[in-house]
Amino acid sequence: MHNAIRLLKKIPGGKVTTYKELARAIKTHPRAIGMIMRANRFPSEYPCYKVVMSDGCVGGYSATGGQQKKIKLLEKDGIKVHNSKIDLGKYMFRMSATQGKLLTKKG
Repeated sequence: MHNAIRLLKKIPGGKVTTYKELARAIKTHPRAIGMIMRANRFPSEYPCYKVVMSDGCVGGYSATGGQQKKIKLLEKDGIKVHNSKIDLGKYMFRMSATQGKLLTKKG
């Protein structure tokens, strides 16, 4: 399993992170994070719906139901979505510099 997928468990309830933030934590490109999220085989265990675009747009969701399903999951988690956007000032979770490094050492 990819380290980016493992990091999803670090995102607390009611918070999201961005493709860019995950990419920074594991030293890769945000587009690579998108491809990794798309390949997540265990979305109920590793909540990839909590990863959004760096401008707060919800972005895509490859599971059945697409973006509307992602919005419903975010709202169920207590995150307000307005016009397919999230207030990152309120809901953003930033990975610590050590979280990605610790996973790399274990991986």
